[in-house]
Amino acid sequence: MPVWLETILEIVKITVPALVIFFTIQTLLKQYLESEYKTKMLDFKQNQNNTTIPLRLQAYERLSLFCERISIPNLVLRLRTEEMTASGLRLAMMIAIQKEFEHNITQQVYVSDQLWQILKIARDDALNIINMVYSSVEPEGNAKEYAGAMFKYLESREIISTDKALFAIKKEAGLLM
Repeated sequence: MPVWLETILEIVKITVPALVIFFTIQTLLKQYLESEYKTKMLDFKQNQNNTTIPLRLQAYERLSLFCERISIPNLVLRLRTEEMTASGLRLAMMIAIQKEFEHNITQQVYVSDQLWQILKIARDDALNIINMVYSSVEPEGNAKEYAGAMFKYLESREIISTDKALFAIKKEAGLLM
């Protein structure tokens, strides 16, 4: 056998086992690193959930309170005084709704876009009811009559938007459990 063939054979004898060992170590190392990465990501997600879930639950609580505070019956009971006019009550309710919304606007970070839209619709609906009923009463009339007209209108409605928003909050918060 020629010398150059023996040299090539020796190189092959050394190279093939080295390549087998190299690829085996590379595969094992890759699997190990992927496993470590997955473990770290799982730990990270779990730590993140431990932080965000309480914040999200707190946001749902605050938004539930928002819905209760902007419901027209609660607004009337909280804001109406005996000497108040219809226009004064209307203005007080509109300001209260806007302040409540501004106070809770940062909670949108913790809830779905769909829920946030439902909450904005509930706010807008409350404002629309206030304005619509106001257009049917005397502006300088008694706030008690205006409040009575709003209660009468609310009784005629099947669905109240703040109740629908509260249901949506409960439903989305239930998904966390």
